[in-house]
Amino acid sequence: MFTIHPQYIKDSAGNKSLVVLTAKEFEKLMEEIEESEDIKLYDEAKNEDNGERILFSDYLKKRKKRDNV
Repeated sequence: MFTIHPQYIKDSAGNKSLVVLTAKEFEKLMEEIEESEDIKLYDEAKNEDNGERILFSDYLKKRKKRDNV
């Protein structure tokens, strides 16, 4: 993990309403989120894998037939 240094902007009632980050911190935060999403998708795909495989050439043939219909 990494450290961020947020700055808060408060509304007229004194409640935190906005957060300010440096561009570098924001970009790092977005990278972490994307990586987390990628891991989640990988885990989901791995759990759904039933072990069935087809040759790429067979896939292309099926796709070509489907697209021509």
